[in-house]
Amino acid sequence: MALFGAFLRGTFGLPKPDREAIERVKELARTALQTSPETAFAVNEIACNDPGCPGIETVILVMEPGKKTRALKVQKTLDEVTEQDIRAALDD
Repeated sequence: MALFGAFLRGTFGLPKPDREAIERVKELARTALQTSPETAFAVNEIACNDPGCPGIETVILVMEPGKKTRALKVQKTLDEVTEQDIRAALDD
């Protein structure tokens, strides 16, 4: 049986990310990307127990109408993410 090396925070006994922190990161992403109001965002913290992983990272899905969904990864916890981190993730 294969084991998953990463999982969403809020499962397996880890506390769920704070709703306000998620909304804060969504607004930071909207500002950093200068997106239209129709753009939707999904923000999750991913905890990885594989030795090659950064531990916990924040993944921001950017869903713009008529465009392919993009995933931005910031190797920080949700609470630590800044607008500059999001801008840097665009270059990755």
